[in-house]
Order: sequence, then C-alpha cells, then structure tokens
Amino acid sequence: MFADAYSLAQKFAAGESDPVTALDAAMQASLVAPAAFITMCEERARREATAAQKRWEAAQPLSVFDGVPIAWKDLFDLAGCVTTAGAKVRIHDGPALKDCALALALSRAGLVSIGKTNLSELAYSGLGLNPHFGTPANAVSTGDVRVPGGSSSGSAIVVARGVVPIAMATDTAGSIRVPAAFNGVVGYRSSGKRYSFAGVTPLASSLDSLGPITNSVRDAIAIDNLLLGDQRGLSLDTSGLPIAGLKLCVDIELLEDPSIQPGVRANLLAAVDRLASAGAVVEHKQVFAFRQALEIIEQVGWVGSAEAFSLHQELLDSPDAELLDPRVRKRLEAARTFPASKQVRLYQVAETLKHQIARELDGAFLVTPTVGHVAPLLVPLEDDANLFATTNLATLRLTMPGSMLDMPGIALPSGAGEAGLPTSLLLSSFSGDDEQLLRAALTIEPYVRGVER
Repeated sequence: MFADAYSLAQKFAAGESDPVTALDAAMQASLVAPAAFITMCEERARREATAAQKRWEAAQPLSVFDGVPIAWKDLFDLAGCVTTAGAKVRIHDGPALKDCALALALSRAGLVSIGKTNLSELAYSGLGLNPHFGTPANAVSTGDVRVPGGSSSGSAIVVARGVVPIAMATDTAGSIRVPAAFNGVVGYRSSGKRYSFAGVTPLASSLDSLGPITNSVRDAIAIDNLLLGDQRGLSLDTSGLPIAGLKLCVDIELLEDPSIQPGVRANLLAAVDRLASAGAVVEHKQVFAFRQALEIIEQVGWVGSAEAFSLHQELLDSPDAELLDPRVRKRLEAARTFPASKQVRLYQVAETLKHQIARELDGAFLVTPTVGHVAPLLVPLEDDANLFATTNLATLRLTMPGSMLDMPGIALPSGAGEAGLPTSLLLSSFSGDDEQLLRAALTIEPYVRGVER
C-alpha cells in the first residue's frame, strides 16, 4: 500500500513511531519544500503532538489519526495565525481569533496542524503562481521547473514531497483536483454543502468546495468521516464497492479533443481496460449535461468570475489594487461588466444540468482526465501574461464543468505522460453522492495506479 496517514497511524498503534517523531520529520522535510508554506505553527504543533503521544502511550487515542501531521491552505483560519489568502494586501491583517470549523473538528480528533500552505493569490488561478510568497516548484519534475498547479499549490506540494500525509484545500474551479493531478497525489473535491465553511475565506460562494489532498483514497475517506463526526476516522462499515458490476461512464468523443495529450488519454484508457477486465461495466456514451456545461463555460462565461469580482470589488476600487498580482487583478477586472441577467441565467442553467447529469449517469460514475496535459513549464508562464491566461483556461477546462454542476470528484494518479510527469484520472458523480463516490474511488484506485492486487 502507499505511504499514507493511515499507515503512519498504524505505526503509532504498534509503537514503531510516535507523533513527536512524526512532527520532527515533517518539520525537517518542510525545509526542502521552498515556498510551500506561508506560515509555520511549530509551537502549536509541538503541543498537539506531545499530547497525542501521551494518549497513544495510554492506549487512548482520540481517533485513528490522532497525532498525524496536517497542513492547511491559507484560506482556513487557524487561531493565532493571519489568514493571508496568498495576498500581500493581507499580511498585516490581525490573526484569526479561533480555528475554522474544519480545523476545530480535526483538532478534536487529535491531528497536528503544522502550518498554512501557499496558494495562488486569492485562490484565483489553476496554475499556482504567486509573486508575493514565491511559487513552489512541481514536486515531480526533475528538469526545468514546472508549475505546481493551483490554487492549492502548497497543499499538493507538501503531500507529494512527504512533508505531511494530508493537507486541507479548497476547490472552486479545480483548485484541489488540478494540483493533485500535476503532482501525482489524490485530491477530493466534496459536494459544496458537505462541510462547514465557517472560518474559510471564500472566492465564489456558489462554486466553492472543500476537501483533502492525500496519498490515498482511504485517507480521504478517513478525513471525510472525521469531519462528519465519526471519531473512528475509517468507519468500520466503509469499504469499496464491488468491482464486479461497478458502472463507469466514459465519453470517448471527449477524449478525442486534440488538447488532451496522448499520454493522458492512453493512461486513462489503459486504466479503464484494467477495470473492465476486473469486472467493471464500462459504458461509452456522450454525457450531454457535462458537454453542455463545458460549452456554456466556453461560450457564455464562468459565473465564478462574477462572484469573485463582487467579493473583491472594494479591494479592486482601492489603491491597494496596485499590490495585487497583475495576472489576478486583470482576471478579476474582466468580470466588472458581467451582466446580472447573464449571471442569473447561468445559475438557472446550472441547476437544471445538475438534475440532468444525475439522470444521465443513472448509477454510473463519470471518468474523465483531471487535466488534459501534464504540468507546464513555469518560466514561460511567468514571462508571458497571454500565455498564462490561455494555459490557465486550458488547465481548468475539464474540472470547471464539475464545479458548475457541483459534482464531487476525486483525482487519482494514473501514470506518467509527457516528460515523465504525472497524469490523472478524475472520477465524478452527481451532487451529494460523495459517500458512494469515495467507495467507488477506493475500489478503482489500485487499477488506476496500475498496482491492482
């Protein structure tokens, strides 16, 4: 099995490791992950790890993940820390007075919060560049530096580099799924209303969602259970769905789009073949609701841009706007004239398509690439604003429809593509079907990775 939080917790239980040792290793590993963190919380983490170690010694852990180190995207409030949202204009804000609801829940389960991770400024980019706090390099590339993916860049990097096994993140248009894909880890975008947003800085309220970036699906399930109030973490009755008869839906015509790199396509089709050989039922058909969402976003517009502009209009109208990343400011300003009538219409269409895709899938799970390409080179995107804009849209192209339709989705590493970089398969379902989606992902994960037992 993969190195993950659950295996670390098993070592705690067996006395082969302990939370303080795990924290020391995490803090040491953070030193070789430049720009991945904005704030470190070592004093808090040391206190939490010491308490967890005593509980394990007394055989009284708070949960299966008691003592496991975790990091938080710097949109989540942690008491005593400034929530910067990756923006220079917020570094002098007062510190949060209390933990966000999710941090409070996981703290009560004994997880050890070691710090807050970097992100695209205001969470408004799928590539992960940040001129204020630095851009963390892609964790897998060995040649010229590649982008980390965004906006949850730091969260993906610290998991991929082995600093922590779990990092909490947010996803509005692909901000969990994209960086997970680019760095070869697992990223779970929950349905929008699954978790509490109390103490989380928003971007676009109708599209925002929360979830973990992890090394395994079982870790994502455990975190989901803890956030929903199950202190055992990995529920005793949670298991994968039977592979025999598991229904998967693949839109072959979608895969024929020339923007999808050959390696991405080949790895997805190979995974689907392995699943079919194991007994999964693979349906090849057009998914019209997904295609309509894709066309509407490309031809009509992205309602998230209007919501983001509304949220940040006061900042954009102030002198502090000059302190923003020019790429972020330009994209926010582009929605200044977004008509209210178009915004309302997009809400109405999205609601209709949410119901339509549930009917179309009819018990199947949608399989698509997470991103059509591997992580692009960093320097050309820093130097060319137009290239940045077109690459950002191309990167988010296949995740934005799922956001529009509030589809829970989980990105799974599917192999290597161009330049030996990770490719990723995205498994999605209809809004609210998170539990079944996670169980299906647990089942297909080894087949997608090509390590089926």
